Amino acid sequence: MNRPQIKTELPGPKAKEIIERDAKVMSTSLSRDVPLVVERTQDVWIYDVDGNEFLDMTSGVGVTNVGHTNPKVVEAIKNQVEKFLHFAGTDFYYEPQVTLAESLNDIRPFEEPGRVFFTNSGTESVEACIKLARYKTRRPLYIGFLGGFHGRSMGSLSFTSSKVIQRRYFSPMMPQVVHIPFPDTYRPPEGVVPEKVTDFVIWYLNRMFETVAPPEDVAAVLVEPIQGEGGYIVPPKDFFPRLKQELDKHGIYLIVDEVQSGMGRTGKMFAIEHFGVEPDIVSIAKGIASGMPMGACLAKSSVMDWEESAHSNTYGGNPVAAVAAIETIKLLKSGLVENAAKVGEYFIGQLRELQKKYEVIGDVRGIGLMLAIDFVKDPVKRDYNYELRNKVIQEAFKRGLVCLAAGKSAIRFAPPLTLKEEHVDIAIEILDESIKAALG
Repeated sequence: MNRPQIKTELPGPKAKEIIERDAKVMSTSLSRDVPLVVERTQDVWIYDVDGNEFLDMTSGVGVTNVGHTNPKVVEAIKNQVEKFLHFAGTDFYYEPQVTLAESLNDIRPFEEPGRVFFTNSGTESVEACIKLARYKTRRPLYIGFLGGFHGRSMGSLSFTSSKVIQRRYFSPMMPQVVHIPFPDTYRPPEGVVPEKVTDFVIWYLNRMFETVAPPEDVAAVLVEPIQGEGGYIVPPKDFFPRLKQELDKHGIYLIVDEVQSGMGRTGKMFAIEHFGVEPDIVSIAKGIASGMPMGACLAKSSVMDWEESAHSNTYGGNPVAAVAAIETIKLLKSGLVENAAKVGEYFIGQLRELQKKYEVIGDVRGIGLMLAIDFVKDPVKRDYNYELRNKVIQEAFKRGLVCLAAGKSAIRFAPPLTLKEEHVDIAIEILDESIKAALG
């Protein structure tokens, strides 16, 4: 079993030089939590340009679900590259695109046969989903959730509400998107007990129907099964059944954004499967193709029957990305989804043991290998501890563990689904040391 190896100060000399070059030419809008300059990756390991070795708890922000540079995915890419790199699948035909659509149909989270529109990213997938809903219903309104993240192009940004910086100075956005609270049992609305959070959100939804969003004008509700950027917030079990019941009364589509929670991340192929509800439309990206630019809008056939040329693109379903995705799905189905459930259960148990040592860990939450710890200043008040969270991320990086923030005060753990319990033990050991150091 490898362990992280830190051989230089961080960032090391080569990394510093690249970071300095980056600062002169890259957009200032990019955010980097730690000064990591990657040279190569393998499975759950990252190697930087100075020879330092890190254990990865990010999988490239939920992308390399089958492990970094998985040999079978790499081989599929190499074989396709020698045949052809591009031939617009929206104007012509090629088998990898069809095979991938069939593969997605095989794992679809609804009973009815599905159809697929391929994209290049998560935000583009969301754009396709919301366009499809408007086209089918001819309705102008949508409902999103506070704390949600769906991308940063103007349509998806109209739903995104996890951080104000993502929206500041970009108005006006796509009009007529109404936001309602997401059911958070750890930090429920003032005066609402955790057991009544679903009741409150459904009441709020109906209040919107009665005031600013007539249900006959609402095309769809867009929601993450588990909020990602918003803090890895898991809704109560009864939320999605209650929500779907309300939407079905009015012929409103349920669009689930599985960009971060899908492709096996939670121990099921799609996170919505934990809640016993069938969506009408699904947004997919990140983990679908192991790092190749690929996304998809997957919908019931009765929904995705828009007319020719109503929506299209040039690069969607790119053949190189398609073969990577085909191989990725095969690997997920061959045991990695089950491993995410098994190792995730062990991981959350170890995080809860760590929580017992530190009252500043207010909450441990998640499903499968989509987990988070939430730092607080006071465990009773449950107030956000942004500063401590950031210090812990930096201290963990110094010790060879790469993590990312989520929400106002959480650290998310979204490692490759090849993670083993031995890796979890290393991560917990480093987290323990890092929290001690951060607390001073």
